[in-house]
Amino acid sequence: MFDSLANIFKIQDLRRKILITLGLIFIYRIGCFIPTPGVDGQALSQFFEKLAQKQGATLFGFINLFTGGALRRLSVFALGIMPYISASIIMQLLTAVVPALEKIAKEGRAGYEKINQYTRYGTVLLCIIQGFFLSLWLENKGNFFGMTIVPYPGFLFRLNTVVTLCAGTIFIMWLGEQIQERGIGNGISLIITASILSRLPSSLYQIWVFYSPFNPAQRQISTFTVVSLFILWFLVIVGVVLFSQAQRRIPVQYARRVVGRRVYGGQSTYLPIRVDMAGVIAIIFAQSVLLFPSTLATFFPKASFLNRIFSQFIRSQGLWYNLSYVILIIFFMYFYTAIVFNPVEIANNLKKYGGFIPGVRPGENTAKYLDYIATRLVFAGAIYISLIAILPSLIMRTFNIPSYAIASFFGGTTILIFVGVMLDTMRQIESQLILHHYQGFMKKGKLRGRR
Repeated sequence: MFDSLANIFKIQDLRRKILITLGLIFIYRIGCFIPTPGVDGQALSQFFEKLAQKQGATLFGFINLFTGGALRRLSVFALGIMPYISASIIMQLLTAVVPALEKIAKEGRAGYEKINQYTRYGTVLLCIIQGFFLSLWLENKGNFFGMTIVPYPGFLFRLNTVVTLCAGTIFIMWLGEQIQERGIGNGISLIITASILSRLPSSLYQIWVFYSPFNPAQRQISTFTVVSLFILWFLVIVGVVLFSQAQRRIPVQYARRVVGRRVYGGQSTYLPIRVDMAGVIAIIFAQSVLLFPSTLATFFPKASFLNRIFSQFIRSQGLWYNLSYVILIIFFMYFYTAIVFNPVEIANNLKKYGGFIPGVRPGENTAKYLDYIATRLVFAGAIYISLIAILPSLIMRTFNIPSYAIASFFGGTTILIFVGVMLDTMRQIESQLILHHYQGFMKKGKLRGRR
């Protein structure tokens, strides 16, 4: 492993790509601390602290995690890359249901560029809408426990906020594309990972404060708890790596064809079907739906029925909360898989090129067989994703961890994105090393990239 890391910097092209990637991520992190004009950042930060104590987890905290704390400070990158991700998911869903977009998507590289351009337009539209409503929300003192977040509200502030936040998201999108073209790894995914990892030092500091090694009288967690947490974190990462790489390989045989003097086909291969098809998408959808009522309740008076019910529901992290979470994850796992995995199209393509699954007739029977396999794999993947999703709340209740920011690193979107992006980046680095005849990361087997 250490020899492979040393080999990375022996290859000039790979060294240049890694330095460019690190430099662009560094620029992104600097932008997360540039404040948006017209906003009292200190008062806004105090509001988020009070909100976390009173309401527990909300959609604001979820978005703040993906922006690396930029929303908490309302920096120029406050919206982060979430509008682009939302636009990408919307375009992916529309491509599956709108015949015109589906036809464009099948046009190869040109179709991909056109769909990507539509995604950019959708990102700008979402930024304008989110920025405008965010500016209205900031101007209302009633949303911030009486604190003044915007000293000089009005039309100019709203226009300035919309333009600034929209430009910030577009710049992040450009950084991601530059990493994709000139650096190493998936640019957007690496930016999200950098945002998540930026919260790790503060979480480790909180563990240090709760443990209080120099003041046992104020200690909130024991030595056994700290050791158990680090061991559990290692085991969770190992489990996520194994499930992220897991797939069902369906054997495929191609018939031999003789065209002139050449013989085509006749070889055996396999069709991989991943256990975790939707992955982090299902958790993002489920968490957004689940946290939306709690976020909506913050706009009602603190003594109102809706505020008390939804706040208590989220803060309890109890049986009904986790059960609702699991049901939503399973639903979105099947929903997203039905969008991206089309057994009829796969069966028709196999039949078109002379391929067949041994023991299964081509055409309709093959489509039914693939649907049968995928349905059961999705259920296994949904159970795995559900366990990862509710793991932070289980850890908080089992080990009496007082902070969700610490527990979030043991499951949920945080661990899935971190492990998935690292695997994908390592795969690309390993391919570069092997291309230049250097030892890769893995001596046996090889890393498989994500979808």
